[in-house]
Amino acid sequence: MNQALYLEQLASLQASAWPADTSRQPHYPHGEQPLSEYLRSWARLQPEAPALDFYGHSLSYAELDSLSDRCAALFSELGVQPGDRIALFMPNCPQLHIAFYGLLKCGAVYAPVSPLSKSLELSYQLKDSGARIILCFDQLLPVVQAVRDECNLEHVLATSLSELRPSTPSVPVPELLLAPKVAAADFIDFYPALHECNAAVPQHIPLLDDIAALNYTGGTTGLPKGCVHTHGDMLYTCASFLPVALDLGRDSVMLNFLPEFWIAGENAGLLFPVFAGCRLVLLARWDTVSFMSAVQQYRVTHCGLLVDSAAEVLDHPDVSNYDLSSLRRTGSISFIKKLTRDYRARWRELTGCTLFEFSFGMTETHTCDTFTYGLQDDDFDLTCAPTFVGLPVPGTEFKVCDFATGALLPLGSEGELCVRSPSLLHGYWQRPEESAAALRDGWLHTGDLGQITEQGFIRYLGRRKEMLKVNGMSVFPSELEAMLGQHPCLLASAVIGRADAVSGQRPVAFVVLKAGSEATAEDLINWCKEVMAAYKVPEVRIVDALPMTATGKVKKNELEQWLEPT
Repeated sequence: MNQALYLEQLASLQASAWPADTSRQPHYPHGEQPLSEYLRSWARLQPEAPALDFYGHSLSYAELDSLSDRCAALFSELGVQPGDRIALFMPNCPQLHIAFYGLLKCGAVYAPVSPLSKSLELSYQLKDSGARIILCFDQLLPVVQAVRDECNLEHVLATSLSELRPSTPSVPVPELLLAPKVAAADFIDFYPALHECNAAVPQHIPLLDDIAALNYTGGTTGLPKGCVHTHGDMLYTCASFLPVALDLGRDSVMLNFLPEFWIAGENAGLLFPVFAGCRLVLLARWDTVSFMSAVQQYRVTHCGLLVDSAAEVLDHPDVSNYDLSSLRRTGSISFIKKLTRDYRARWRELTGCTLFEFSFGMTETHTCDTFTYGLQDDDFDLTCAPTFVGLPVPGTEFKVCDFATGALLPLGSEGELCVRSPSLLHGYWQRPEESAAALRDGWLHTGDLGQITEQGFIRYLGRRKEMLKVNGMSVFPSELEAMLGQHPCLLASAVIGRADAVSGQRPVAFVVLKAGSEATAEDLINWCKEVMAAYKVPEVRIVDALPMTATGKVKKNELEQWLEPT
């Protein structure tokens, strides 16, 4: 099959399916230049406009620009050179934003570490990235000190969230902001160091092809790999996704609680607001009351939610006490709970806006590769085949290939999902063999199962190794999870396979019931028999909770240990 003709045909189908009045090209408000320069542009154009609000602590665009300049000078004073990696080990907070733009301005590389990491995990990532400087939340200093010598850290900077807490916070604060500031002599106190720094601001403007970040892949098995992303990758992600999915403008108010060490949180919190020049309301972590309070207090217009979070809002006993009518676009992410027509209808009744699935993406692609916004008429996106993830964002292409031969497969076939995008990683950090295996002729071979329908829509079917063969038929756990998500009694589900002497494999669904539900496993199996093919019907195991990673994914390797005979 000729690839050029295949892609031309596919582009024509997708153009026909494109939502009306939706951009078909990436859009660059300040041209194709690094986001650090976008921050400088907004600081000149709207210096007093609010850039960030954190429980009542506010920074204007001029202040964020100035503080990140001082941070760039501080890093230079500490010996940082362009290309050096700087680890940020902290929850969402203004200091992370200041340091992020400061290190970009001096040409350093952002190397985020989950604040949930323990010493072995931190040590691995510091050694792998080669970071010589770390900025951490001061409550995490014991973890840093435990690995400092073995990781050859030259400088440890720390900062407290409590020092930013207003005497009268604008919304309820989490315990992180209540922890007293740590007093010790073996680290550099970040805020005083910023104000005492006398070094000149580096006159460095990064190129779009310069490395900007090492975003480490999450996962349930194996050691994380650093995905090499450039300033151009960050910029394209904003320019391609915002016009089709979010429509952020200078008058918008974006709320983010997604952890910013995670690439979806990096996009939503660190990148999108500065690209658009809008106000960011930042939460350190998810809290239902804080979210509702912040939406009401700041008249939030845009946010991304886990479906689980949206469900908590809908079911909160005090939700009627809050005004959430300012919301205009609310994207959702289906990890455990799945977006359903019921959730959508209830959310629309509560807020007046439509809950939609954000996108499909990977750390390797900077995670915003498709969009579904505009495909909600008559719940089209939810009534299509399960695992529907919409259309590619402008400039991104997909194809489906045979796993063994790499040959293109016709539309409608199931095979390896491959993606080509301007935001594609430039390799795995210091892993040339793995980079060469994944990146071939400009395409990322994801190792994931997917399908492109005959109408041109993308379906993500999950990891190939998770695919089950039941009596010779392919069964995709992600599809079953999407279908189980439609059951009114289920809070969450995760499907894996077990060996079966008769059918080869058998799907097993571990499910969590909603509070007060009296549904039995037999009830759920009978429902499955009504809505899915017989070979897909899983065994059902009702559990109290599912084992989760720090980024909200199910640890399916742990579920395999739960497969003792029932």
